[in-house]
Amino acid sequence: MELIIKGKNVEVTDRLRDYVRKKVGKLDRYLPSITEAWVELSVEGTRAAQDRQVCQLTVRSNGTILRAEERSEDIFNCIDNVLDKMYRQIARYKGKRKNRWRGAGTTIEPLPPEYEELEEELEEETSSIVRVKRFPMTPMSPSEAIEQMELLGHDFFVFFNADEGQINVLYRRKDGNYGLIQPELA
Repeated sequence: MELIIKGKNVEVTDRLRDYVRKKVGKLDRYLPSITEAWVELSVEGTRAAQDRQVCQLTVRSNGTILRAEERSEDIFNCIDNVLDKMYRQIARYKGKRKNRWRGAGTTIEPLPPEYEELEEELEEETSSIVRVKRFPMTPMSPSEAIEQMELLGHDFFVFFNADEGQINVLYRRKDGNYGLIQPELA
């Protein structure tokens, strides 16, 4: 597994780098197909002191990307909490793979005991599409889409981007700004 550690507004010391390597290295036991892991540590200037330290963990495994983010007042707490989130995502991912292929595949070390019951719950859950919604799309610019999204009071908006000639998704970020998702065929 290739591990990339980046710091944004924070110095990544040797102690911090070793801590991240030690903790993230354990993920390989539970999901051996991990090829890359990115850890971004940052400090943001927020009003709430408990949300200043941010840790984002992104893992690539067999073309699937798992991502978790956590905020805290201590960077080491952020790392621990983001790994807890990632263990839950791995349990969900493994549950879906197991259900899809009826248990065929590689042998994977079981998750730590505190996550075993979560994995059992996820295996019991079967989700299905319960509603299909269709709506007409008129071509618009991203700025028009922002206005439309604000009028509707939604956190995201799907629209046909007239500038790009494709369907895009506009979403509101936690910092109050907007993000734009532009799909590309792989």
